[in-house]
Amino acid sequence: MYERRRFYKSGLRFECQGTGKCCLSRGDYGYVYLSLSDRRRLAAHLGISIHKFTRQYTEKTDGMFHLKDPDKDCLFLKKNGCTVYESRPRQCRTWPFWPENMSGEVWKGEVASYCPGAGKGKLYSAEEIEEIIEKGEEVPGCRYLKI
Repeated sequence: MYERRRFYKSGLRFECQGTGKCCLSRGDYGYVYLSLSDRRRLAAHLGISIHKFTRQYTEKTDGMFHLKDPDKDCLFLKKNGCTVYESRPRQCRTWPFWPENMSGEVWKGEVASYCPGAGKGKLYSAEEIEEIIEKGEEVPGCRYLKI
């Protein structure tokens, strides 16, 4: 159980509004981190080897792989749509239920301030939120355009 659970013990509402704001760089928050599974899935989606994908699309910072150019919008974002939607990284699949977002201060000050889906739609229970965090379960209902 998360220490900060008190903040969301009654659950949190979230429903994707399809704006794509979660795909836009926000200064220090521009990193899209990639696990080995993410890199394998994306490479297969693009029809290239994992080695080529890693060399062409990623950088490594503090021992962790991430998409290149974290100071720019996601490089797979084209014409307001995700070109790798079916294969998108875990980080993208689990937004906004990330461990670092699970405090009242961060949720209200950072998530709700730019994500129009925060506070709307389905009420996710504390248990559902923790399962998404622990297992990397996809948050259902993402309405962001896929290309």
